[in-house]
Amino acid sequence: MSLENIKAFIFDLDGTLIDTEKIYRQVWPQAMKSLGYEYTDVQYLSMRSLGRPYAPAKFKEWYGQDFDYDGARRVRKGLFDAYVAEHGIEIKKGAIELLEYLRSKGIVTAIATATDLDRAEEYLKFVGLYGYFDKVISATMVDEGKPSPKIYQYASMELGFEPSECVAVEDAPNGIKSAYSAGLKVIMVPDQTEPEEDIMHMFYAKVESLDQIIGLVE
Repeated sequence: MSLENIKAFIFDLDGTLIDTEKIYRQVWPQAMKSLGYEYTDVQYLSMRSLGRPYAPAKFKEWYGQDFDYDGARRVRKGLFDAYVAEHGIEIKKGAIELLEYLRSKGIVTAIATATDLDRAEEYLKFVGLYGYFDKVISATMVDEGKPSPKIYQYASMELGFEPSECVAVEDAPNGIKSAYSAGLKVIMVPDQTEPEEDIMHMFYAKVESLDQIIGLVE
């Protein structure tokens, strides 16, 4: 398998391009505690990149069918925004180098994220990456988010390519499952945790930082 005929790179956002997962890992338990619930690190890690309808369903499974998922997210967003106002958002190592390289090669780039479109674009503009992308695709544009393949199928279609002509760059299991199921080649850049055995066969390569992907393309 080679990357020779790849036409597009489609990136996850949180934890892949911007270092936000470490913030979510901190503020989600704080939000839940403020609402009277315990939210463990194991629970948080299982939720990375999980989109609708799966995320609300998982919270209701844990906390009961009356659990107000949207209300909890609003509390979490407030804590997240307060953190960012004070500390900012860091770009993941090698992101700019890789994006500049892909631009120089005429390779199309896009985002496929569980984050809603307005916030995704806001974050990209905030860190100065927005101009590098031809499309920003949010899971709100499809009826099932990650790990369903639909967001990557939709993103490939929007870019005008077959899934097999696209590479997905992901940091977390739910995103890897989504891209793999959609038929994309997947490159993993682990964030927060290393991959477990059940997804090892799903990615083309694993790298420690985004700039290492350049060597796979050349």
